[in-house]
Amino acid sequence: MIKVAIDAMGGDFGPSPIVAGVLEALKTAKFEAILVGDESAIKPLIPQNLRSKISIVHADDVISMHDHATDVFKKKSSSIYVATELVRDGKADAVVSAGHSGATMSLATLRIGRIDGIARPAIATLMPTVNDGQKSLVLDVGANVDCKPEHLYQFGIMGLAYAKAIMGVKKAKVGILTNGEEETKGNEVTKEAALMLKAMPEFIGNVEGNNIFDGSVHVIVCDGFVGNIVLKTSEGVADTIGKFMKHHIKKSAFASFGSVFMRKVFSSLKQQIDYAEYGGAPLLGINGAVIISHGKSNPKAIKNAIFQAINFVKSDVNTHIKASLKAKN
Repeated sequence: MIKVAIDAMGGDFGPSPIVAGVLEALKTAKFEAILVGDESAIKPLIPQNLRSKISIVHADDVISMHDHATDVFKKKSSSIYVATELVRDGKADAVVSAGHSGATMSLATLRIGRIDGIARPAIATLMPTVNDGQKSLVLDVGANVDCKPEHLYQFGIMGLAYAKAIMGVKKAKVGILTNGEEETKGNEVTKEAALMLKAMPEFIGNVEGNNIFDGSVHVIVCDGFVGNIVLKTSEGVADTIGKFMKHHIKKSAFASFGSVFMRKVFSSLKQQIDYAEYGGAPLLGINGAVIISHGKSNPKAIKNAIFQAINFVKSDVNTHIKASLKAKN
């Protein structure tokens, strides 16, 4: 049975929503849950009849959002450090954390280790598209602010492997995010990376920001600086659209008449863009399964992050990445 280590203390709201998410996940998925953190705070949140399904590994300390990422190496009794060590030591197959993302990435890179041939891991996130049921995968969205062309090339290989293994896309298209679709557009790094990516039959060339959502491409490659801005801007636009809709429905009598219909539309839109629907972002390139969740994750988000971790392990994404690296190189 797949074992998932969950950092129970890392989220913004303490262990309560995290434990609740674990309990929800256990209702529909078979896995062994390992909650890592303050046992005295975690145990009372677990119903007596479910305690046999969950094990607790005590950790005295917590990495706060105010700590530097490297501080985690001085706090070896912190919940995320202990959870990561469980994966490193083979006592867990995956780790899920809604805590300090920088600390999680640093630990995963240096303690679990990178896949041979991967210079830098990348955070990948799913984005909605206009095509029903189709998502696009953007990477990197925050792990690497400055990248070399070979890093972007490797992101393309990892993203393609993920699209095939997890997203089920048989004929995936890969593009590199630039300021225009013409080959002359982009900076020196993206131009050189594009030349390297041309070796992949799945590479379609430069893509622009709107292509993330129009369903024309499945994997979008960029550095973490650009990717994180794309992610945060998308979240902000979606939130603003929702507020606009509510504001105009209140102002307009006609809009109010159709508000029931509009609420259904808005509910569907919100579901498409809600981070809780995805649960978390996989850290690709690590020799293990690491899912990074939002700090404000609710139980639904944690539940879906656990499902992501289970699917990651079951689909053996890393084997696909290794095979692709060998073939491309």
